[in-house]
Amino acid sequence: MARAQRPIYLDYAATTPVDPRVIDRMAGFLGVEGLFANPSSVTHAPGRAARAAVEEARHEVAALIGARDREVYFTSGATESNNLAWRGLAASRRDRGCHLVTSRIEHASVLDTARALEAEGFRVTYVPCNREGRVEPERVREALTPETLLCSVMHVNNETGVIQDIAAIGGLCRDRGIPFHVDAVQSAGKLPIDLSELPVDLMSFSAHKVYGPKGIGALYVRHDPGLVLEPLIRGGGQERGLRAGTLATHQIVGLGTAFRIAREEGEADAARIRQLRDALWERLSRLDQVHLNGGGAPRACGHLSASFNAVNGESLIFFLGNLAVAQGSACSSARGEPSHVLQAMGLSPGEAESTLRITLGRFTTPEEIEIAAERIIQAYTRLAAIAPGSGRRHAG
Repeated sequence: MARAQRPIYLDYAATTPVDPRVIDRMAGFLGVEGLFANPSSVTHAPGRAARAAVEEARHEVAALIGARDREVYFTSGATESNNLAWRGLAASRRDRGCHLVTSRIEHASVLDTARALEAEGFRVTYVPCNREGRVEPERVREALTPETLLCSVMHVNNETGVIQDIAAIGGLCRDRGIPFHVDAVQSAGKLPIDLSELPVDLMSFSAHKVYGPKGIGALYVRHDPGLVLEPLIRGGGQERGLRAGTLATHQIVGLGTAFRIAREEGEADAARIRQLRDALWERLSRLDQVHLNGGGAPRACGHLSASFNAVNGESLIFFLGNLAVAQGSACSSARGEPSHVLQAMGLSPGEAESTLRITLGRFTTPEEIEIAAERIIQAYTRLAAIAPGSGRRHAG
């Protein structure tokens, strides 16, 4: 039997591979020969050593984002961090109002939490984006009221890569004393983040988008006596009472290592990845009826969201063989729904379903980009030739 070809993975925004250096570091905290002690068991030396490793990882996370160590809390990932930011603040400030503000293009972990809070009596304003996928600060300003408890806008969109002006939006919130939360899953390690300067109160992260392990993340909570979150999980008092549960030392160490590598190598990574992405788009842009979503806005280095309007998106993916790309976010794919992000940008459901989301990463090679360009062009040309009203240009 012929051996299956190794997939060419261009879906880094959904899940990135774990960097081998992270795996090597994590291995030392697993198994009989490893430092597997509970970091909360500080009455003996192994437990204290595990605690020291956890605190070293906390410092690495803080160092990448310009925070203080005590402002970093470990969670199971950004979904939990987003829930903790929203629900924790809503519960602690319910007596101050019942209004929340977010955008229409947020991740499902924010939008689903917002809808759940609406069912509990909160009022949520969903700010639209423009056709380039940017949430304009002026629209956010119009949505804020004296009863607003929280404003939440993501830093980099997970489908288009469009970068939001969190400094301007955060400034509007800070001037009004409204806590500002940012989902930074797609920006950490790819864009500079300095929370000692940015007017951001809460920020969510996941390790697996920074070449770390799945199942671990963090929530930044600005140190401010007036900024209090009600915990979602209660128990042993870990993470200074905000997030109970035995700390997964190996996962936390993996997160810290991934953030350290990102701090040391992220700028060079981003420059190389951007060059590869632009080279791919230069080839694809020669095709008829292919549109770059968010192309007029600032975008993160690895994202390429292109609508192939002359063909069916599912058919296009079928003909790409072992080229691993997506139509939208992993969440949208799982639900079988057209992208809410692209529809918020003005695309029709049909145009959204004809979109490929291609995201490059640290381990993408020029050879893979060349193969991907050829495969997509060939598949699109083949499908467009049999589509109604065909007569397409071939891209060389």
